[in-house]
Amino acid sequence: MGQSSTNQITRKVSVAIIGAGTAGQNAFRQAQKTTENIVIINDGIWTTTCATIGCMPSKLLIAAAARAHEAKNSDEFGVHADVQIDGKQVMARVQAERNRFAGFVQDQVDSWPEDKKISGRAHINKQGLIEVNDELIAADKIIVATGSSPFIPDDWADKLGETLITSDTVFELTDLPTSMAVIGAGAIGLELAQAFNRLGVEVTLFNRANRVGGLQDESINQKAIECLSYELNMQLNSEIKEVGKQTNANDTVSAFIDYQDSAGQSQRWQGDCVIVATGRRNSIDQLGIENLGVELDDKNRPKNLNINTGQIGDLEVYIIGDANAHIPLLHVASDEGFSAGSEVCRDNVGAYIRPPAIPLSIIFCEPQIATVGMSLPEIKQSERQHVTGKVSFDNQGRSRIMGVNCGLLHIYGCKETDKILGASMVGPDAEYVAHIMAVAITNELSIKALLDTPFYHPTILEGLRSALRDVQKQMAIPFQTEKKKQDGF
Repeated sequence: MGQSSTNQITRKVSVAIIGAGTAGQNAFRQAQKTTENIVIINDGIWTTTCATIGCMPSKLLIAAAARAHEAKNSDEFGVHADVQIDGKQVMARVQAERNRFAGFVQDQVDSWPEDKKISGRAHINKQGLIEVNDELIAADKIIVATGSSPFIPDDWADKLGETLITSDTVFELTDLPTSMAVIGAGAIGLELAQAFNRLGVEVTLFNRANRVGGLQDESINQKAIECLSYELNMQLNSEIKEVGKQTNANDTVSAFIDYQDSAGQSQRWQGDCVIVATGRRNSIDQLGIENLGVELDDKNRPKNLNINTGQIGDLEVYIIGDANAHIPLLHVASDEGFSAGSEVCRDNVGAYIRPPAIPLSIIFCEPQIATVGMSLPEIKQSERQHVTGKVSFDNQGRSRIMGVNCGLLHIYGCKETDKILGASMVGPDAEYVAHIMAVAITNELSIKALLDTPFYHPTILEGLRSALRDVQKQMAIPFQTEKKKQDGF
């Protein structure tokens, strides 16, 4: 292809960054502070997944859905409303505000020197050189931040045709459909299914397992299913046998799904469209990354990954963000980009390698789902002596006042250290409870230290105090008794 086909190197750089999402942009900003000989290569949009097709448009849709839900379900408060939802206006606002957020990202990219940006699809050849457009680039260090794309089961794109929607395309809808199926009950599936349902779309959510939100604590999982089932039609523990589309009598096209339900009965769903939310996958195996000496496992995850910086073993190769499939969350991608951008500039006295963040996940359905720190299976596998502090939000004061009283919080406390190992929750204000737990775990605060802080009345966060008190009650006396026996008393 062009000059590259003649094996004539057209550019030599100290650092080449492939991919300009959150991780790639952070790496570029950090590295260019001390390295002028740098290039960033990107295929497609120069904004981020979060701003354009992820975090921000989904929260815009959820915000509209929350307004509709509150208005339609205010009778118990003595507030009666006739709710009319304008689907075109809903989606127009989502897109306008989405474009505004994405515009801020684009403005920053536009401020970068043009000679340091290349638009095109990169490929690493057998000599370890980067081929892009008509260039052949030699780089001392390469940062790969090519992100991820929606996973679509084999043949579904052909079988469903125009009725297939992914998380990359859903926010381009110009109006709300009448009915839809959502496949997958992870974060993306739950958020989209509930939001569209609240906006008047007839939604059916499918998931192969009897599980939502990836919850590993079965009690929390069952409570989440209970709370969400009050308004959302969920076909959990179901198996999809076939999908397709058909032309109706009025020349419209609809989708269908043949599936086996949880009782083993054959069923058919039919509706306007199918949103596939079965997760995202990286695609670094198509980049030629093996030509740099990088080995991938059977799930396309790089081996010998430094989770702080993204460096692969002792190679001058860094794989960051969703591309490494480690923890595909924005704040993790941001930290990895910052750290990789610092690491490639070893003469930068101001470089700072961010420590790996503790696991933190929040799903913005209602009630919210949050997990932080170690999961219950991980704690059990580690054989740590632990207790589980519990609180139900079904009758918690402020939650009941607000009419959001469905939820359960579990806090896993370590008996030996009086510290928090992790927490899992479904309930109101879970995003704030999770952040408090994350601060506590990161700073190794004791249960006593947390209980010594004020909890204002009446707030939903008082439920957190109840769970902490339950942890303290369960582990204080037994642990002291065990310790005295060990000490010979």
